[in-house]
Amino acid sequence: MEIAVYLDGKFLPESDAKITVFDHGLLYGDGVFEGIRAYNKRVFKLERHVERMYQSAKAIDLKIPHTREEFTELILETCRRNNIVDGYIRPIVTRGPGDLGLDPRKCKRGPTVAIIAQPGITLYPKEKYEKGLRLVTSSYRRVPPQSLSPSIKSLNYLNQIMARVEANQYGADEALLLDINGFVSEASADNFFIVQNHSVITPPTSTNLPGVTRETALELAEKLGIRAEEKPFTLYDVWASAEAFITGTAAEIGPVVEVDGRTIGEGKPGKVTKQLMKAFRDLVTTTGTPIY
Repeated sequence: MEIAVYLDGKFLPESDAKITVFDHGLLYGDGVFEGIRAYNKRVFKLERHVERMYQSAKAIDLKIPHTREEFTELILETCRRNNIVDGYIRPIVTRGPGDLGLDPRKCKRGPTVAIIAQPGITLYPKEKYEKGLRLVTSSYRRVPPQSLSPSIKSLNYLNQIMARVEANQYGADEALLLDINGFVSEASADNFFIVQNHSVITPPTSTNLPGVTRETALELAEKLGIRAEEKPFTLYDVWASAEAFITGTAAEIGPVVEVDGRTIGEGKPGKVTKQLMKAFRDLVTTTGTPIY
């Protein structure tokens, strides 16, 4: 059975949800999106995701043709139309159809708005959360903020995709990217943390996406009495760390047990990581904006 997709004012079967080949989201990656999760008939941190999407749109001078309240309700209605209990939601706003030039002024019709809500997403198999993930450091560097702010969640993910292609070629689960100065930035689709001296440490968001799950992990660490820090660190710090993990809406919190062939800690999910994984699971399954 097909899911219902919201597209420019209408709910359509997925096979009928089509955009023109002249849409600048397709031609140039000119647009923004969010990845959102629903658990137990609630959407986790919906308001924060919508806020971040509007911030990304403002940063690229793209006006979303709905108020935040209207957009929030459209997301919830898309979930209702698909009977979402546990699901993954993808709102997308592009610059809209234009011509084959990249000038945004040629997109005279205005933005294209689409919302997809599907039952669940599996980024990694269950065994990876039990045994841990293997990462390799990519030879590609994260696009620096001098060129494009990594805080913008845009439709152009080629930088991260190239890193992921490299990880696939090495048989790793995920790629780790460094910034232009050689400090750790983030994984291809996730934020990255290490545990060192009983503290959880993650890079500042000047060189990576301000992830909603990242924010949540920092909040949970504080509640658990675990010191949390945001500061730059190097690959040496990663290789020498006691534990490491990734965070992301699709990945949730995933333990990392190997980076560049070096075993992290004892080579299995660590105590702090498992504490955060449990606390995160407890939080997402009991809080959020009700769908129904």
